[in-house]
Order: sequence, then C-alpha cells, then structure tokens
Amino acid sequence: MILELRDICKDYMRGKMVVPVLKDIDLTVSEGEYIAIMGPSGSGKTTLMNLIGCLDRPTSGTRILRGEDLAGMDDNRMADLRNREIGFVFQNAELLPGLSAVENVALPLVYRGIKKTQRREMAKAMLERVGLGDRLEFKPNQLSGGQCQRVAIARAMVGSPSLLLADEPTGALDTQSGQQVMELFRQLNEEGVTIIMITHAPEVACCAKKTYLIRDGQIQIGGQR
Repeated sequence: MILELRDICKDYMRGKMVVPVLKDIDLTVSEGEYIAIMGPSGSGKTTLMNLIGCLDRPTSGTRILRGEDLAGMDDNRMADLRNREIGFVFQNAELLPGLSAVENVALPLVYRGIKKTQRREMAKAMLERVGLGDRLEFKPNQLSGGQCQRVAIARAMVGSPSLLLADEPTGALDTQSGQQVMELFRQLNEEGVTIIMITHAPEVACCAKKTYLIRDGQIQIGGQR
C-alpha cells in the first residue's frame, strides 16, 4: 500500500462560517495502480490533490504514505517526505524559464544533496526516457507545450518517487500533444509507476485503470478496467 486516506475531512473558514470542502474521504492506492479522480470545478478535487500531495493538512482523518502516518509531522519533515515520495506534474508545467531542460529536471535532486555531476546524469537519463534526449540545453521558451510537459514529467520522475501526482496534465495542451502526454503516462504505468491523475475531462480519465468521482466533497468509485 502506497497511500491510505481514512475519514478525511477538510473545512475552511469563511469569515466566522465553517465551510466543509471534503467529507469523510476514504481512498487506498496500491503500488502500480493508475487512478483518475474526476469531478467538476468546485467539487473538491484540487483540495484532495493538495492533501494527497502533502501540500495541505486535513481538518480531521488519517493519512498514511508509505507506511508513515502524517499526523503531527512538522513542515520540514513533511517537505522531505514529499520530495522523496511524490512527483508532481501541473497543468502548466511550471518550469523555471531561466533554466535549461536538464537543469529543470535536476532541480529536485538539489534538495537531496546529490552532487552536480550525478544530478545532470540522472536528469539526462530521464529526459532521454521521455524522448527529449536531443533537447537537454533548450530552455522552456524554445520548446513546445507538449515538450514542456514532458520535461515536467521527467522532473517529477527523476527522484524515483513512490507516486506520480498529475493535476490536469493535458489542460493547457492541444489534442495531439495531450495524446502524446497520456501515452507517456500509460508507458510509465506499464513500467510500474503508480499514478493519480486529477481531471475534469472524461477523455483523460478513461485512460486510467480506475476512476473515482468526486462531487460536493464526497468520493465514490466510478469505473474500473
């Protein structure tokens, strides 16, 4: 088991009023799964992603990541766990414009204390894996949207995380580039990478092997293949 959520609730304060966003969420993710969490805007899926990705804390409930209960972890320990165990792919790639592709991919390894030469070799190997071995020194403004997203996937995977968490990974791409990115996710999952994908698009969700639906802060299984 990579991830377990039990009875997760998340409330926000709006003035003096408590606004419940997530209600009694239960979710387990095993190694090698490929899961889509699908819901409309305002359903709570982004809040859920932030909790899964250790970017926020629940109001109540239990989160266990790789056997570690996250309750009571301080911010530094949480950041270290996030760096080791979770790779993030965001809708707009979020690459640093002043860095080359290989420098962007190597960036998470800086925080692990890995030496520069080794960081570059690891980043180069990952860019080759996503089909960008000939674009190592290109900066984001020299790459297409689809290529930028592949750089982002390489950056997410370079540290061999337990979980790849993708938030609307094709939302900013044209159809062809989006299909290429989804094919890359399929290949990674076939190689054993565990993936959770947050999306509102049925054509993206159907690429996963299991789909959960979230609406009004509550989750239910939507399909499996």
